[in-house]
Amino acid sequence: MTVTLDHVTRTVEGIPHIRDVSLTLEGGTLNVLLGPTLSGKTSIMRLLAGLDKPTSGKVLVNGKDVTGVDVRQRSVAMVYQQFINYPSLSVYENIASPLRVQGKPREEIEKRVAEAAKLLRLEPFLKRTPLQLSGGQQQRTAMARALVKGADLVLLDEPLANLDYKLREELRTELPRIFEASGAIFVYATTEPTEALLLGGNTVCMWEGQALQIGETPNVYRRPQTLRVAQVFSDPPLNLVGIEKKNGSVQYAGGIAAPASGLYSSLADGAYRVGFRAHQLALANGEADRHAFHATVTVTEITGSESFVHLTRDGSNWVAVLHGVHEFEPGQTIDAVLDPNDVFVFDAADRLVAAPAAFSSEVRSGSREENASTSKSS
Repeated sequence: MTVTLDHVTRTVEGIPHIRDVSLTLEGGTLNVLLGPTLSGKTSIMRLLAGLDKPTSGKVLVNGKDVTGVDVRQRSVAMVYQQFINYPSLSVYENIASPLRVQGKPREEIEKRVAEAAKLLRLEPFLKRTPLQLSGGQQQRTAMARALVKGADLVLLDEPLANLDYKLREELRTELPRIFEASGAIFVYATTEPTEALLLGGNTVCMWEGQALQIGETPNVYRRPQTLRVAQVFSDPPLNLVGIEKKNGSVQYAGGIAAPASGLYSSLADGAYRVGFRAHQLALANGEADRHAFHATVTVTEITGSESFVHLTRDGSNWVAVLHGVHEFEPGQTIDAVLDPNDVFVFDAADRLVAAPAAFSSEVRSGSREENASTSKSS
């Protein structure tokens, strides 16, 4: 099965929600819609489901135009942020409800509910009601009901957003296994880059109703085609600094000059913007061929095995993620360093012109974002 959006736009009361989006989703794939709030993720899902009709463009299923076809005539299931279950029914009956609506025989209902309960690890809870379950168990019940329906297209709109951290981490590790076992087309909306990396599959980077870049998740993460894609796919926010390359050297905004080594060596003379994720900014450690900056600490956050160090330099705010526990005092001046082989370089039109070689960052980094990228590539 394939589902295609062909040059789809949607405008509501004169406000564009979706701007000329074209994409094709293949059967058996996981497709992540990544973008901030109001970037168009839910609007895309509603168009795919048939809940909304595009202002222009077509929705195709296996090449057939289904634009405007009622959602009840489509093979689609949806899971929302909220735990939407029938509170008076048992977990078993919640899962079985779409099959009963379809008029399936009792033997088939029992078989498919048992399969879904096993897949979602709900077997011990089938006789309970939703109010007797944890948040994670309630959301797994909603997912089981979506899967048991046997829909060809399953839409998950930030399904883990209302769960606590531990439950989110638990379900994130389980979801790829669940998706792989189903064989349907899955579309998963999230605002979190780390979640996209952990899920893998394909990613559609969304911004203000536009699909900026579509591709395999690790490739989009490592080679963002534009500055905006790199910003969407970075958490903490992408650090930025302007440079001017001239006569074999680079001049950083703020007055630091350095040899045009690493990725800078192949650039034509001119002005560029350099982006680097938090794990790409390090502390001075005596390594050769690094470009150093004096920066002032504003605050340090220690979370488990990582330290998030917030810095200011020449009016810009930067964030460094350091492995291990590092304590700095606000106002302390430290030397932050960049590896000129491990940055993203964008031209005056914000198009990518240079990027790190694959795996260069992962070798040195213990950050969750990079570890997720590495695990999905191996």
